Amino acid sequence: MRRLESGFTMVEVVFALVIIMIALLGVMTVFTYAIQYNQGNKTRSLALAILQQEVERYRAAKFNSSATDNFTPGTPDDGRRDLTGGTKARRFVTTSDGNVFSVDITVDNAPSVAGVQAESYVCLSPQGTALSACTVKEITITVTLAAPSPGWQTAVPATVVMERSRGN
Repeated sequence: MRRLESGFTMVEVVFALVIIMIALLGVMTVFTYAIQYNQGNKTRSLALAILQQEVERYRAAKFNSSATDNFTPGTPDDGRRDLTGGTKARRFVTTSDGNVFSVDITVDNAPSVAGVQAESYVCLSPQGTALSACTVKEITITVTLAAPSPGWQTAVPATVVMERSRGN
């Protein structure tokens, strides 16, 4: 009779607790991975938003025959829409949640020629004669998280390569 009324032994309780702890450890690992993955997606979407702003600024910039009219109107014009050829100084953008992104911009005056051609480069016509000004520019904009946390966030910057042709 006494044998039927007895509860769990100490060994059975410890064994059950070990199994539960192993299962909870696995669940916590999955949660940690999900949180890091979601944080990476958040920073990627912030980088794409900054990239879109930069692209729109460069699309709005005037590209005509006047070397002094390469900026979008506005006060102040801080040179962020400068269509003159060459590699621009790296800028840093801080988002409202404190993330810092680096923005690198290169303007190539002659995309068909290897390397980045600055304003001093003389563009040639298909017949080989010198042109007064280049008619096509290739603009490369790259946005990268400046201080990424460990993980895959470090490997993939957001990059756009666009070409602009001279307007009137």
